[in-house]
Amino acid sequence: MVARTLLQFFHWYYPDGGHLWRELAEKSSDLARMGITDVWLPPAYKGAAGGFSVGYDTYDLFDLGEFDQKGSVATKYGDRSALEHATRALKDNGLRVIHDVVFNHKMGADEKERVHLRRVNPDNRTEIDDDTFEALAYTRFTFPGRKGRHSEFVWDMKCFSGVDHVEDPDEDGIFRLVNEYGDGEWNTEVDQENGNFDYLMGADVEFRNRAVYEELKFWGRWLAEQVPVDGFRLDAAKHIPAWFFRDWVGHMRETVDRELFVVAEYWHPDMDALKTYLELVDQQLMLFDVALHHSFHRAAREGEGFDLRTLFDGSLVSSEPDHAVTLVDNHDTQPLQALEAPVEPWFKALAYALILLREQGVPCVFYPDLFGASYTDTGGDGDDHRIEMPAIACLPKLIEARQRFANGGQTDIFDDAGCIAFVRHGTEDAPGCVVVMTNGPDTGKSIELGPDHASTAFVDFLGHRSDEVVTDDKGAAMFPVAGGSVSVWVRKDAV
Repeated sequence: MVARTLLQFFHWYYPDGGHLWRELAEKSSDLARMGITDVWLPPAYKGAAGGFSVGYDTYDLFDLGEFDQKGSVATKYGDRSALEHATRALKDNGLRVIHDVVFNHKMGADEKERVHLRRVNPDNRTEIDDDTFEALAYTRFTFPGRKGRHSEFVWDMKCFSGVDHVEDPDEDGIFRLVNEYGDGEWNTEVDQENGNFDYLMGADVEFRNRAVYEELKFWGRWLAEQVPVDGFRLDAAKHIPAWFFRDWVGHMRETVDRELFVVAEYWHPDMDALKTYLELVDQQLMLFDVALHHSFHRAAREGEGFDLRTLFDGSLVSSEPDHAVTLVDNHDTQPLQALEAPVEPWFKALAYALILLREQGVPCVFYPDLFGASYTDTGGDGDDHRIEMPAIACLPKLIEARQRFANGGQTDIFDDAGCIAFVRHGTEDAPGCVVVMTNGPDTGKSIELGPDHASTAFVDFLGHRSDEVVTDDKGAAMFPVAGGSVSVWVRKDAV
C-alpha cells in the first residue's frame, strides 16, 4: 500500500496571472514519480479581490474562474478550463485531489442592506450590547456576473451572524446582526478564545440558517460533479460550529465518496482543545499538528540549545496519530504572514525526515520547500522585506525514501539531547532504514539491527555522507551524521 503523502501546491505569495493550474498540470507526472499521492489545491473559486485573490476572501463558491466577476473571469490561479485540465492531469497520474473549503465568511458583497446590529466587545465576544442600532452593512450577495447559473441562491443579512464594518454611521468593530437566528448570541461549539471565536472576519456565515446549511451541502455535491474531489481541507474550523462540519463531512461521504480524506485547520496547540473538537465531529476527520510545527520552529531557532528528545512532547501525532496531519510550514506560517513562525532552512531537512519517514501521521509538504519561493511584502514594522525561501535540496529524496524505505515497525532511539535516531525495520517484502540526525557537530549513533543485517553495507540515501557503514556479525554499527544534518541509512543492496 502506498503511503499517503500530501503536497500543499501553493503558498500565500504565489505569483498572479493564472499560472498555477498550468504548472500543476505540467508537474503532475513528476509529483507522482517522486512519491506524492495527494495534492491540496488553493481555493479554486472567486474571491473578493478577483484575479488577485489568494482565495480566502470568499465571494462566490460557484465561480471556478468561469464568470466576469470582481474584475476578472479567471481566478489568481487560472480559469475553469485550466482547473479542469489540471485536475484531470492529477487523476491521470494517480494523484488524489484535495480542495480547500472556505465557509466561515464571505467578502465583496454586491449590495448593502439596512440592518439592526449590536456592538460586541472584541476582547470578549460574549459581551454584546443590549442596545441595537441601525446601519448599512455589506450583506447582500446576488452574483450579477453569474446570473443564477449553477445556483440561484441569494445571500442576505439573514445568512450572516456578524460583520466588522458598517456605514451610516461609519464604524469599524465587531457587530452582531440582529435576525431570527441564535437569539442574538454567537454559535456555540467554536473555540473559546476571546470568550467565543465564532466571528473572524468579513460577513460571518450563519450556519443555523437552514437555507445556508442546505446551500453549502448542495455546493459540495455540485463541486464533485464539476471536477475530481478526493478530499477537503477545511479552513478556519475553530470559528465554525463543530456540529456543522460533523454533518457536512458525513453528508459528503454519503453522497460523494465514503473514502474522502478530510483535514481541518483547527489552529490550536492545546491537545485538550483538539481532542474535544475531534469528539464533537465524531472523529470523522484529521487535524494539523500545530504543536509539532511550533516545536520545529523553536528547534530551528535555538540550534544546539534545543533538546531534540522533546520534539514530540505535547504533539497531536504522539497522542492521536490516526488524526494527525504533520507539517513543517504552510501559507500562514511563512514569513510576513499572520501566523508567522517559519522553520529555518537548515532544520527543515531534519523536520521533514521526522514527518515523512515515521509510522505516525500523514505528512504535508509545502510548495516553497519543494520548489523555492521569492517575494516582497510589508512587514509589521512598516518596511518592505525581500523574502527568499530556498528549496530544500534533499526533500525530493526524502519523499522518495518514504515510499521505498519507510516500512515496517519503528524503534525510537531518543537518548541524547543533540542526536536522535529511529529505525524502520522493514518487512519481508520491503526494506527499512536508519534515520540519524543532530543539531550539533558531526556525531553518530551506535545501533544494533540484529543478525538479519549482519555484515551488511549501508549507504546514506540522501548523499549527505559519502562513506559506507558495514555492520558486524550482530548487525551492529556506528551510523554517522554530519553536523546540523540528517542521514537516511539504507542497505546498499536495496538501493
